[in-house]
Amino acid sequence: MNLKDKVCLITGSASGIGHGIAKRYIADGALVVIADLKLDAAQKAADELTAKGLGKAIAVEMNVSDEEQVNAGIKKVVDTWGRIDVLVSNAGIQIVHKLEDFPFSEWKKLLSIHLDGAFLTTKACLPHMYQAGSGAIIFMGSVHSKEASPLKSAYVTAKHGLLGLARVISKEGAAHGVRANVICPGFVKTPLVEKQIPEQAKDLGISEEEVVNKVMLGETVDQEFTTIEDVAEVAHLFAAFPTNALTGQSLVVSHGWYMN
Repeated sequence: MNLKDKVCLITGSASGIGHGIAKRYIADGALVVIADLKLDAAQKAADELTAKGLGKAIAVEMNVSDEEQVNAGIKKVVDTWGRIDVLVSNAGIQIVHKLEDFPFSEWKKLLSIHLDGAFLTTKACLPHMYQAGSGAIIFMGSVHSKEASPLKSAYVTAKHGLLGLARVISKEGAAHGVRANVICPGFVKTPLVEKQIPEQAKDLGISEEEVVNKVMLGETVDQEFTTIEDVAEVAHLFAAFPTNALTGQSLVVSHGWYMN
C-alpha cells in the first residue's frame, strides 16, 4: 500500500498533527496540499517539504467553515493536479468551559470548525472522487469521539458527530469507491493540548502537573503522550488501504486511554 502520485489534501496542516501527516504522505510519494487558515504559514510548510526533495507540495488558504473559500481551495487543487484522492479533515480548535459557563458564540465556533469544516470539505471533494471512482476521506476525531471529559462539551459533541458523518459517507460513497474513516488520538502534546493544561488547572482547581499526570495521562497504560508520528501512521493506513473493506471505522490511538 502506498500513496505514490496520490493527491492528498490535509486541512490545518501548516503545523501540528496535520503537518506530521503531510510529511508522512509526501515521504511515500504523495502530492500534498497544505491547506491552512493562514496562507503564509501554509506556503512556508509546503516550501519546506518540497525543499527536502521528498516530493511536491502546494499551499492553499482555507477557512474550513467558509464554503466559498473551501470551494475555491478545492478548485485550485483540481486545476493544479487534476484530481483529489485523499482528504484529511484535520483542522480544529479546543475551547474549555464548564457547561453552564460556555458562551454560545464559542460553542458555535468550535462546532463550525470541526463539523461544518468536515462537511464542507467533504462535499467539495466528493464529486471529484466520484468521477475518479475512488477516494479516501479521513476525519480527525479523538478519544473524545468515544468518551467524555469535564469542560469539553462542545469538543466532545463535535468529535462524536464526526463518527456519524463518516458512516453516512461510507454508505453513500461505497458505490463510487470512496471510503471514510476516523482517527481517534489520545492526548498529543501539540500547542492545542499545551494550551489546555493551564486552562484545565484553573477550571478544575488542581495543579498543571495533576492535569497532565491524572487527567491527560492517568488512564494510559504507560503514562505516555501519543505522538504525531503515531497518528500519521494511522492516517497513512486509512489513506492507502485499497478497498472498501476498511470503511466507516474509527481507530483509537491513545496508549490505552480509551479501549474498545
